[in-house]
Amino acid sequence: MTDDATQPLIGHLVELRTRLLRCIICILLVLICLLYFSNDIYHIVANPLISQLPQGSSMIATDIAAPFFTPIKLTAVVAIFISIPYVLYQVWGFIAPALYQHERRLVMPLIVSSTILFYMGIAFAYFVVFPLAFYFFIHTAPVDVAINTDITKYLDFVMTLFVVFGFAFEVPVAIILLCWTGITTPKSLRKKRPYIIVGVFAVAMFVTPPDVFSQILLAVPICLLFEIGTFFARFYQPRQHDNIENDSQESEQ
Repeated sequence: MTDDATQPLIGHLVELRTRLLRCIICILLVLICLLYFSNDIYHIVANPLISQLPQGSSMIATDIAAPFFTPIKLTAVVAIFISIPYVLYQVWGFIAPALYQHERRLVMPLIVSSTILFYMGIAFAYFVVFPLAFYFFIHTAPVDVAINTDITKYLDFVMTLFVVFGFAFEVPVAIILLCWTGITTPKSLRKKRPYIIVGVFAVAMFVTPPDVFSQILLAVPICLLFEIGTFFARFYQPRQHDNIENDSQESEQ
């Protein structure tokens, strides 16, 4: 272990406060840089729905302040998403001194891969799920129903799906952590595969819009990511076992 592990509690709290302030400042700086483009950002996010609307239809605002605050709210969320790599870097800087050398080599790839997977989940929702879901909703609506979606409700809808798909793509990292901490093993997960697949489809039914396309588009990638996580979990031994081996090696030296 490094010497930082012997710092008093107050030292760790001060360091934690410093890193939290850095994260907040980073998010605020990104937000300030993006504020001018807030309307353009909202148009990009709304484009999957706008492109599917019938001719003559448009999005509406039922609240007088919504056209101003809704794009800013979206821009704030985008600023947080963009700042995730820096936030995770600060998290890594805080926890790294408490890890063994061999654990650092294992944790850093997890942090990088979790960031990439989160962005992949958001991209999958935007480029694949949204076009199919909105096409289904709009083309199954009754002929005499005018489709004019409120911009605030639309933002809440897409943000929910962004978060759902972003965290759903973290399945490989979650499986690796579960196996690394000794809670389960890859062999045990493979034996429970049929039950896990059924559970994935059941969860997808509740967290996605009520159409079969969105449910399948969430469940199938999770099942594939489950297999990927189970495969790579073989290279991560239980942490307790690693610590025992490391202590024994140090004592021998």
